[in-house]
Amino acid sequence: MTRIGLLSDTHGYLDESVFSHFDRCDEIWHAGDFGNIAVADTLAAFRPLKGVYGNIDGHDIRAVYPEHLRFTCEAVDVWMTHIGGYPGRYSPQVKTAIQLDPPKLFICGHSHILKVMYDQKLQCLHLNPGAAGKQGWHKVRTLLRFSIDDNRIENLEIVEMAGVR
Repeated sequence: MTRIGLLSDTHGYLDESVFSHFDRCDEIWHAGDFGNIAVADTLAAFRPLKGVYGNIDGHDIRAVYPEHLRFTCEAVDVWMTHIGGYPGRYSPQVKTAIQLDPPKLFICGHSHILKVMYDQKLQCLHLNPGAAGKQGWHKVRTLLRFSIDDNRIENLEIVEMAGVR
């Protein structure tokens, strides 16, 4: 079993509580808009980190993290990207590819809106952890925790952190 801490849209702000929320996680996954390389480096020093760059990330992040990351965790095919849309409204950049070869787990950020949706047509779970940073219009900063055990995605938890301002 692999325990995952998932966040996105930190925009250069990393709340110290992230470390206590992710203290039992085996890996951290960041779905883009790190904001700066210091956020990525701090997370990577705490736990193994997988991530993708977001639309606000500069060359420092883009040199290390790809736009799309497709990988297998245990027996689950995972696709992570920053701008991906959601079931029924996938972004043009991913729509054709996700329909031709859907993953079991599709993760994106960008919207600052926490979403957990199952795409019946593609047999794919969609996760967007919302925004963990302070920049943006969201009122609550959020993270997700879950585990992957063989081919099962289990124990999904939503974590709400203290207010944005």
